[in-house]
Amino acid sequence: MSDWFDRQKAAAAAPPWWFWQGTLRYGSGLLRPFGNLRVTGGVAPALRRGPLLLAPNHIGNFDTFVIAAAMGRVGLAPRFLVTGGIMTAPIVGPLLERSGNLRVERGKTDAARSMELVAIALRHGAHLCIYQEGRVSLDPGLWPERGKTGLARIALEHQVPVIPIAQWGAHEVTKYEDGLAMLASTVSSTWRRPTLRVHFGEPVDLSDLRADRRGDAIRARNRIAAAQTRLLVPLRAGELEQPRFVDETRPVSELPTAAFPGGVVPDVLP
Repeated sequence: MSDWFDRQKAAAAAPPWWFWQGTLRYGSGLLRPFGNLRVTGGVAPALRRGPLLLAPNHIGNFDTFVIAAAMGRVGLAPRFLVTGGIMTAPIVGPLLERSGNLRVERGKTDAARSMELVAIALRHGAHLCIYQEGRVSLDPGLWPERGKTGLARIALEHQVPVIPIAQWGAHEVTKYEDGLAMLASTVSSTWRRPTLRVHFGEPVDLSDLRADRRGDAIRARNRIAAAQTRLLVPLRAGELEQPRFVDETRPVSELPTAAFPGGVVPDVLP
């Protein structure tokens, strides 16, 4: 086993670091220069005791900070799944690791180890935050994408509640790419003052699904995406077709990649 894996196992089993908890508690203040955080909904006290899976939609580079601050406000201590490249970066990587965030290696032999870390963290009551989409949405309307089945499989295998989270506004703080554009947009947000909306929904009902039954992971994924989309509609009222904020650096798919284009979710899911 590599050194990083041994360190990560210890971090996954440990209680949240006091510094991380303090950062989350005062996260709203740290965000204040860049926008106005508005948090609605919440998570029941019984669920906050964990374990718990938190499933936000992914709309931009800044939204992880917004989500973390919102979670701190409602009494959660989230741990994020972070790609190996970030976790090996100087300063930032060790800080994220010490805070209990988990390293994910995609498409590599270490991927199985990452899932072992997830299992350890959940056994110790962790609040794990996972972007089901796996990337910032490239849908033209910036609606939640269909995503992968990783989060759904974890939920079914470990029988852990999934809290859907919808967010809107963080994409207006920092643009998608181009260092100069990212810096300029972040600086200008201090006077543009976008509203950063986050809403916590009720747990997604996956009670009739099983990890070992074919097709159930896809059904679970669709239900999670549907819950995110339904919660997102009121947050972006007046912007249902296209985001008001234009980010010319964000790659956009020629075809809709949204799970439910335009935010229209059928009453009955397949």
